[in-house]
Amino acid sequence: MKYTLAILALVFPLLIGTACNSEDISPAPNNTDNIDEPNNAMNTPVTIKVGDKQFKATLFDNASTTALKAMLPITMNMTELNGNEKYFQLPKSLPTNASNPGKINTGDILLWGSNTLVIFYETFSTSYSYTKLGKIDDPTGLASALGSGNVTVIIEITQK
Repeated sequence: MKYTLAILALVFPLLIGTACNSEDISPAPNNTDNIDEPNNAMNTPVTIKVGDKQFKATLFDNASTTALKAMLPITMNMTELNGNEKYFQLPKSLPTNASNPGKINTGDILLWGSNTLVIFYETFSTSYSYTKLGKIDDPTGLASALGSGNVTVIIEITQK
């Protein structure tokens, strides 16, 4: 019995390796929650209003933004944090697909946890994980528009 088990232990990996030829393995399907090309036809243009300033932004095509778009337009009283971001607790949770981007860019619109929408106005490295929601197309002037304290921000779908 021990001899049979020993033979199986040696032969089984060889059989599995032969059956799973690398040519038979298909690549994983693309994950649409990580789309971040603003030219993707499924992305949604939005306008972000801060006082009298307006910024054009793009929401990516994913489950999180689908749920967010159902809330738009939304007026948010955003809270200052760390001298680089504004955040707002959404009234309900969104689907998530968090990952660590490694680097946050000025104009990134991300979801922290399942219900905290964050707009970043500085570029920096991060060890936190976020779900990508979108980005401001041209963040020039974003930091000065958002200011150093809490601020009211409106996000609405851009009318064509």
